[in-house]
Amino acid sequence: QHSAKMAKSREQPATVLRRIMSSPGCHQGPACFDALSAKLIESAGFSYCITSGFSISATRLGLPDAGFISYGEIVDQGRLITQSVNIPVIGDGDNGYGNAMNVKRTVKGFIAAGFAGIILEDQVAPKACGHTRGRKVVSREEAVMKIKAAVDARTESGSDIVIVARSDARQGVSLEEALWRSNAYAEAGADVVFIDALGSVEEMKAFCQVAPDVPHLANMLEGGGKTPILNAQELDQVGYKLAVYPLSLMGVSIRAMQGALTAIKVGGIPPPESLPSFEEIKEIVGFNDYYKEEERYATTTDHQL
Repeated sequence: QHSAKMAKSREQPATVLRRIMSSPGCHQGPACFDALSAKLIESAGFSYCITSGFSISATRLGLPDAGFISYGEIVDQGRLITQSVNIPVIGDGDNGYGNAMNVKRTVKGFIAAGFAGIILEDQVAPKACGHTRGRKVVSREEAVMKIKAAVDARTESGSDIVIVARSDARQGVSLEEALWRSNAYAEAGADVVFIDALGSVEEMKAFCQVAPDVPHLANMLEGGGKTPILNAQELDQVGYKLAVYPLSLMGVSIRAMQGALTAIKVGGIPPPESLPSFEEIKEIVGFNDYYKEEERYATTTDHQL
């Protein structure tokens, strides 16, 4: 298993992601927010994952997804995530943290951090979650130019990172505007298109009719977003290739932690069915692999002066 992991890690993450996108069906990618959640996604058998800027802002800063988190914090968290798993990771690059020049730096930073893909959106700064109120987008010209800058940055880096162009114009302007932008982004060189906060299955079908030569991404925002939640088979029938789940892991973590704290407060510990055993926890975080590795490098002089 160790040698298999080593062999797999030599293949470029973007190459693996492109192979996934070229295979039949709609592929599910839950969102992680740190290295542990990414490892759990990989262990559960998913072929790729994404990072959620919403979840990283919440867990790393304790702040809402409203433009507080910086490029440096996101790329630092991303590096820790990509190093912890062997599946490709698509990174949430927000609006590129500035103008076209900032977008180029962001794309190059995500490449260096080991990401297989990057999501770039057309919101103004400060950006916010696409399903929350008051979404505003930059002009068509600026939005298209930023995608062109991302493509240029990829070329200059000699990379094949997958560029996912997200539009928030459905809420910021109109469905028609979002459809126009998606087509323009594909023409500018985006590999995947994504309209956030579509409001109905009919809108989702309309989206999948534009830019037919590139894969379409669906955002299955859990717990009450604007977009209908469909299963992978239904999304495939509509025309989607990728489906992401941005809040599931953070959401259930919040509820589980609240329950554990309630149990502790009344004088106990969380009930056994809600808590992995210490042995299970050690296995999940890698202690058993560590012990095997430790034995490989043991020497007769260990612990002696």
